[in-house]
Amino acid sequence: MLWKISGNGLARSCYLYGTMHVLCAEDATVSDSLKLAIRYADEIYFELDMDNMGEMLGAMKFLRMNDGKKLSELLTKEEYARVEAYFKQHSVPLPLAMMNRFKPYFISSLIGEQMMSCEQKNGMEELIMRESRQYQKEIKGLETSEFQASIFDSIPYEKQAKDLVSYIDSIDSYKQVTMEMVEVYRQQNLERMDSLMHKSDPGMDEYMDILLYGRNRHWVEQMPGIMKGKCILFAVGAGHLPGRQGVINLLRKKGYKVTPMKNISKKTESL
Repeated sequence: MLWKISGNGLARSCYLYGTMHVLCAEDATVSDSLKLAIRYADEIYFELDMDNMGEMLGAMKFLRMNDGKKLSELLTKEEYARVEAYFKQHSVPLPLAMMNRFKPYFISSLIGEQMMSCEQKNGMEELIMRESRQYQKEIKGLETSEFQASIFDSIPYEKQAKDLVSYIDSIDSYKQVTMEMVEVYRQQNLERMDSLMHKSDPGMDEYMDILLYGRNRHWVEQMPGIMKGKCILFAVGAGHLPGRQGVINLLRKKGYKVTPMKNISKKTESL
């Protein structure tokens, strides 16, 4: 999951790492190579500036649908009852009544995070931040929470609501895909991950350009300016890396050399 970015006039090599936002604690580890990349990086870029509490708390205001829309109004009574029943039967952190105004795709993502059966969960971003604190590295974001919210606003809420119901109705199938994603992440098989992304979340296959590819292009446009004269570690969701429209290929098309890095000994002094 760790790649070196070099060439195309870069004064210093930079690094690209594929994360998973939620993993069982035993699967979330920082390799020696990643530790060294963190150590040598001048700055670390996530999808969002996760070290900025104002940004992270500000994200909460963007979770709600615009114009006072409610999930209960977007679904039939029978459909809403099926969603309600799922919440009552499973340990979802927030009751559905509290999320009636939330964007349905956010509710889907919350359900997805609960699919892992382990008690303790962690995200790779949190581990990277924890490792970086000893070096006092500056954390930044390629996107803002407002921008991420606008992505969900560009997909009709009615469509999101119907997808949420389909997600719950086919939850066993989605759980199987999630477990396969985790296993593929363990194996660091990016090619397989690319094909799994199309069926990993509701709406993903239909809105790949909005949810994935468009964001990849947006990031790669920013990256040359960010990397100028600095060693940067970019750590973004692993699903953004592979494929013809993935970050790796887009960087190569811009003239950069992007090469996979193998794990190395702690004793190695240089990357």
